[in-house]
Amino acid sequence: MLTATDGRGHVVKRPSKPTTATMLASLCRGNDHMILDWQDEDREGDWYIQVLLRDNNTYQLEYRSGVAAEHYQTLTVSQEKVLRALLGWAAGNPEWRDGFMWNNISAMFEPSVTEATSRPAV
Repeated sequence: MLTATDGRGHVVKRPSKPTTATMLASLCRGNDHMILDWQDEDREGDWYIQVLLRDNNTYQLEYRSGVAAEHYQTLTVSQEKVLRALLGWAAGNPEWRDGFMWNNISAMFEPSVTEATSRPAV
């Protein structure tokens, strides 16, 4: 099931296109955000797209496709492009990533060398 969550913790199950557009348009500068995520028992891992509205009026868009190694980020000033990406992702449209330069940020989610060596072997 698709859910949308805003920075204030408001959750909408199965958000419509107008609801998604309203949630995006309602973001306030200063690190306000919203997340669309798929919660499906047949899918392992975390599947989501999220947008953060930064202080400088730039949208930071990120998505994760199941695992930390598939976590990407881009920046844009276009709310319209962000909305198209959110709606395309939610609809499963493969072209939703077009028009952005994506950076793989998976290294931000990997454990540090210290953490990895301090864990007991399983």
